[in-house]
Amino acid sequence: MTFHFTKAAAVALMGVGLAFGAPLAGSAPAEAKTLRMAYDADPVSLDPHEQLSGGTLQLSHMVFDPLVRFTKELEYEPRLAESWEQIDDRTMRFHLREGVTFHSGNPFTAEDVVFTVERLKASPDFKGLFEPFVGAVAVDDHTVDLVTKEPYPLVLTMATYIFPMDKAFYTGTDENGQPKDAIVKHGNTFASTHSSGTGPFAVRSREQGVRVEFDRFADYWDTESPGNVSEIIFTPIKEAPTRVASLLSGGVDFIAPVPPTDLERLRNDDSINLVTMSGTRIITFQMNQKRVEAFQDPRVRQAIVHAVNNEGIVDKIMKGFATAAAQQSAPGQAGHVPELEPRYDLEKAKALMEEAGYADGFTISMMAPNNRYVNDAKIAEAVAAMLAKINIKVDLTTMPKAQYWPKFDERAADMMMIGWHPDTEDSANYTEFLLMTPNPETGYGQYNSGNYSNPKVDELIIQSQSMIDLEERSEVLKQVERILYEDAAFVPLHWQNLSWAAAKGVHIEDVVNVMNFPYLGDLVIDE
Repeated sequence: MTFHFTKAAAVALMGVGLAFGAPLAGSAPAEAKTLRMAYDADPVSLDPHEQLSGGTLQLSHMVFDPLVRFTKELEYEPRLAESWEQIDDRTMRFHLREGVTFHSGNPFTAEDVVFTVERLKASPDFKGLFEPFVGAVAVDDHTVDLVTKEPYPLVLTMATYIFPMDKAFYTGTDENGQPKDAIVKHGNTFASTHSSGTGPFAVRSREQGVRVEFDRFADYWDTESPGNVSEIIFTPIKEAPTRVASLLSGGVDFIAPVPPTDLERLRNDDSINLVTMSGTRIITFQMNQKRVEAFQDPRVRQAIVHAVNNEGIVDKIMKGFATAAAQQSAPGQAGHVPELEPRYDLEKAKALMEEAGYADGFTISMMAPNNRYVNDAKIAEAVAAMLAKINIKVDLTTMPKAQYWPKFDERAADMMMIGWHPDTEDSANYTEFLLMTPNPETGYGQYNSGNYSNPKVDELIIQSQSMIDLEERSEVLKQVERILYEDAAFVPLHWQNLSWAAAKGVHIEDVVNVMNFPYLGDLVIDE
């Protein structure tokens, strides 16, 4: 189903579709440009709280605005919050920008922040992040306090996740009598198909998996932004060669990610602006201990880790455009343990299988996406072939991410691929979502499809949350990494590098970052 809007339809629904504010074309300056962009997939929903994923956060930086955001140097930059101050050891006060409006035309106030934080705390995907928070309290129309249960060192970091939603717009019931603020994963809710943010762009039309069109918001508060993009035409292109061909032929102006096989080609093309940087997204496989009894034996899990040649995957499949990993925490992050190294050893893997009583192996199912991570399907095929060498027979299924995530949430296979970038740039975030004991009440372990559970790991992560001394906190997080390594809690593959490419004159180098959230509102395209 495709939804289209005209300027007159900004606050009125046109049939069954998306309702937005009045931002639309014709109001942009004369030098404004159209950006035609292609990612490997589009976000599964317009609801910024339905799924904690890179695609969702990329969309949030276009349609919404955070209280605070990271600069390229990973310093905090004011956005909807102009300034902040620590009131006491559990309260940080934010002074909000005045004169900001949502796409609907509603004014932005502290009540919208309170509404948004409560919704984050109720979101199955985000509640784990906001578990340390009591909530938000409106002091006046343009002042809000974030209050934590205990002293918490990451309050400002968490403010980068708070993209205020339009309380008035999302309050009430839709035409079907359902609450407009309902959060339903992979459901057809009001919030998943309608949007009103304060961001630089509003959605003009959307056909899931086919095309999304954005218009620049005429009343966008950031009048000092250098950005001159008046509209964005976003076409998801799953196949990497097709994405590159479209850029080279002029069909699109900006693509991501660039496949490793084409990096050198684009780097040597004078018509292309290629940007690459090291990344902190870990690519892993999880082993479901509830579905496979053998996975409950740490010797079997160790055997699998030793059987997977992740350095070979980096060399052959990723063409060196990744870093083989043995732990979650990337170099430079608190918690990274330099002495933990990849441990491919096929003979040791076979010996461990024999010791555990599984020399003859067993059969498992495996699932992976084929358009979420760089070379994800090829990586899965390689891992399946490697496990066959220790007599683990793999029934592999790959699928587009729109179909994969519901299967992942169901824990529908014995081994499932998951990549994770700690958007807080804090290494505890990996464990909170990927390896803490799954708990629907707190949101911890929301993406732990292996059902791994270690009470000591849970205890240490919760302890780290209230540690103000960063050196002591780092030591606790290192202890977590050592436990996970010895326990073979998951199969580490690599940290995926980042790559973007654009036509010359599209200055993506100014808006891309290690979080992989391009700030497209600030993008400049030459005349």
